Amino acid sequence: MKHVVERCAVVLLVSVYFLPANVKAAELVMFESPVCEWCEVWHEELGAVYAKTTEGRRAPLRRVDLFRSLPQDLRMLKGVRYTPTFGLMDDGREVGRILGYPGESFFWAQLGELLDRSAGKFACSHDRKERKSC
Repeated sequence: MKHVVERCAVVLLVSVYFLPANVKAAELVMFESPVCEWCEVWHEELGAVYAKTTEGRRAPLRRVDLFRSLPQDLRMLKGVRYTPTFGLMDDGREVGRILGYPGESFFWAQLGELLDRSAGKFACSHDRKERKSC
């Protein structure tokens, strides 16, 4: 049994060592503003529990104020005008968006669809020639 545990530990360490350094995990970017009432509703209904859910562990929440300059890694995103807008990012690319906060049950359903799409890797692209469906 000891040898099995040691072999598993070695395999795990080797696989982590050889992961590409530039691979980015998925994240859910919430574009919000201080005056957004629906952002407040989202935070009241889901803000405290999101990180504890399976979805929250797969795509941790990243909050971005829409009225400040966008972080460098999000500047390629175009057309974000309304708050809240949720963008699922995976490996530095946008998988899709949820516009507004449609209520708890609709939010989870839409997020589930985006996460499923993410598992299939990138149905959306900013290049119109590559765009399939979003």
